[in-house]
Amino acid sequence: MNQQISIRGRTARKMVKVANHMPFIGHKAQTGELREKMTMKEKAWECPEHLKLDVIDMELFKMELLQRRNDVSDITQSNLTDEDNTDAIGMDDNNSSDVNNGIILHLHGGGYYGKIHNTYRDMAALYNEVSDGFDVLSVDYRVAPENPYPAALEDVVKSYEWILEKGYPADKIFIAGDSAGGGLTLALSLYIRDHNMQLPAGIITMSAWTDLTKSGESYQENFDIDPMFGGSTDSLVFKDGYYKDSDPEDPYISPINGDYTGFPPMLMQVGEYEMLLSDTLSVAEKAKMSGVTIKEHVYTGMFHDFQMGLTRYPEAKEAWVEVGRFIRYVISHTEDFV
Repeated sequence: MNQQISIRGRTARKMVKVANHMPFIGHKAQTGELREKMTMKEKAWECPEHLKLDVIDMELFKMELLQRRNDVSDITQSNLTDEDNTDAIGMDDNNSSDVNNGIILHLHGGGYYGKIHNTYRDMAALYNEVSDGFDVLSVDYRVAPENPYPAALEDVVKSYEWILEKGYPADKIFIAGDSAGGGLTLALSLYIRDHNMQLPAGIITMSAWTDLTKSGESYQENFDIDPMFGGSTDSLVFKDGYYKDSDPEDPYISPINGDYTGFPPMLMQVGEYEMLLSDTLSVAEKAKMSGVTIKEHVYTGMFHDFQMGLTRYPEAKEAWVEVGRFIRYVISHTEDFV
């Protein structure tokens, strides 16, 4: 764990707290109502010139496939680096989209109520960058309250089957998700293992919501300090519309209750100030006990889904550098990552 929080990281935390606790606006922010309205009004996403975005229509949902363009010969190298080591967020000059032929299945957050929006498309672009050119498949899965469990799980299973059918090499398939998408990442991986499907090469979670019963210690211990969900039970965390008439203790709903035997390497990131802190720590401990290669990283002073800050403050930037390092570790096994 880092020992200090940066000035920009502390400022970001304060801004999150203010945004989620302002009179009138705070309630809409915590319940997801504000995000829904902003998503409906947001402008069309500006795809970076070196990438192409294709929308794939499935029967009940849509997917977005982000890929490097082969017709762009001069792609500017990112100047973003990790000051603490030599890792760079970006690709080598000699890399191109047909060299790696890997893919990241990207499952967005939003408490199982929110749909995909432009910040998640920015995250997809960053996944492409830190992975040195992997394709990124973002799933706009069905959400509550209109489509409760198991709709979201059914959709991401279909997405994973699509990846396998397209012939992506198993040793270069990753599943990644944040918040509810992190929990869905683990639920999908449990489903894949339980149904004897080919497991991905690696799993990445950011602030994963794994315990929808809200029984973990951090739900009480961090209740007053969580800048996003703290101090109120009127938030997405306390909505039960996703599981509705289903048992919230079901491992496909609350992966904290799952068995992680046989899982591939995992990277689990979480913020120190989160009510959902124990959701990550408990799963990480179970995975370790099952013999899984896993790196859990608790970021000092950070809040829920702080990685959505992309590279705007050091802690978020460090998290993305770590994602890239994890992917390279899994692919090559030459780095001492864990």
